[in-house]
Amino acid sequence: MTLFAPLTNPVRAYAWGSTTAIPGLTGVAPTGEPQAELWMGAHPSAPSLLDDGSGPRPLDRLIAESPVELLGAATVRRFGPRLPFLFKVLAAERALSLQVHPSRARAAAGFAAEEARGVPADAPERVYKDPDHKPELLCALGAFEALCGFRPTAATAELLDRLAVPALDGWAAALRARPAAEVLPALLREALDGGADGPADPAVLAGVTTALDAVAATGGPFADACAGYARAAHDYPGDPGLLAALLLNHVRLRAGQALHLDAGVPHAYLRGVGVELMANSDNVLRCGLTGKHIDVPGLLAVTAFRAAEPAVLTAAPVADGDPAEARFPALAAEFRLSRLRLGDAPVRVDRADAPQILLCTAGEARLHAPDGPALRLPRGRSAYLPPTTTPVRLTGQGAELHRATVG
Repeated sequence: MTLFAPLTNPVRAYAWGSTTAIPGLTGVAPTGEPQAELWMGAHPSAPSLLDDGSGPRPLDRLIAESPVELLGAATVRRFGPRLPFLFKVLAAERALSLQVHPSRARAAAGFAAEEARGVPADAPERVYKDPDHKPELLCALGAFEALCGFRPTAATAELLDRLAVPALDGWAAALRARPAAEVLPALLREALDGGADGPADPAVLAGVTTALDAVAATGGPFADACAGYARAAHDYPGDPGLLAALLLNHVRLRAGQALHLDAGVPHAYLRGVGVELMANSDNVLRCGLTGKHIDVPGLLAVTAFRAAEPAVLTAAPVADGDPAEARFPALAAEFRLSRLRLGDAPVRVDRADAPQILLCTAGEARLHAPDGPALRLPRGRSAYLPPTTTPVRLTGQGAELHRATVG
């Protein structure tokens, strides 16, 4: 294996994706179809292709053949013979499903139970695709809008008062009278299981959507959040997940700001383009804004019913490191994300104990080995770097890259 090699990355065409953002990043002509995610990694369902000079081959197969060479002995000891992270570009034109990821213990138990019951891996009701957890970090490349975690209950009661939908008056009273850990599970269950006689009645949902539009138009402290909820409501008309969404914090990120989503935290991405780095798992429990299966008891079992404002993260310079690099907090063992802004001086990017993927998000960068040709990394292109003690240099004044590696 060479010191670095270019990746050819698959695009996932989910219905919520943008028709222009990923083509604009990669320089490929739009197809007219939504392009939601660009995957960089070795997930078996859509691995990148790596070309080390002998032709492109799936990265997961190459790792299976030479795990220590491509991952490093330390990574194999910690995570087994697999790339522990998955790196993505995410481009949302419509809201993604409202979802929660399980802890490692719950994922292992859920996977074992579904395997024992013989639930097919591709069955619509299958929840656990693997026995691992799925923490993730989303870093905005521009203006980005999301829902993240339960809002403090008093503030949600104020929001419901502002909407003035009679069917939700009881929710506002309960939010004021009962502790978050008690009231939030009850309201989430009622939202998803309420049926025609509860707040999920289609007429109630239509009334909530109308109220959201009105509050968004008239201004005030909840106008921005209501505009976000209203867009989700129009994306998924009649979906009871709208009521669950009202319980969550509405967040706007600027370019360079990030959110970390840990196990049990309900969230949804609404609009925008970002880079997303996560553990290499596909376990998702949905709780609305979707036509897919929703396992309400399973969802309630994995959700963390904590009410708090979300922490917005920024990258910080590395102590005694290269001034071109700024790192986000490493909150998961499987991954760490940093940003590189290149100036006149070359930057060293070698690492002896872990693999990494470099994605160019602005300008054009070049990777240089001590001997041999350089690898061009134009905007939207990426490269895989196995562990190495050989110095590798990165140049390209004005270029910006995002670097994914093990935590």
